[in-house]
Amino acid sequence: MDRKETIRQMIISCLRDKTLSAKELSGEVRVSEKEIYEHLDHIHKTISKSNSTLAITPAECRKCGFVFKKREKLKKPGKCPICRSESIEEPLFGIY
Repeated sequence: MDRKETIRQMIISCLRDKTLSAKELSGEVRVSEKEIYEHLDHIHKTISKSNSTLAITPAECRKCGFVFKKREKLKKPGKCPICRSESIEEPLFGIY
């Protein structure tokens, strides 16, 4: 990656045609997960103006399989509303 790229440009470069979690992005771009979610929120709002789309694979409960399809927030949920398990698979992001 080019050092002259902004953090958002680096995130977009990482997500082109591949799917990553916020934790994986954090390692690639070398910023905190919390910061990744803030940037993803902004990218999600602005990328629709181009011909690209931020694809979001929703989080899923590992215990009962509940999928958080209607969730507005990009962050991983804390608990499953069905079984109350905290074992949640992270949402995945990609740009296509």
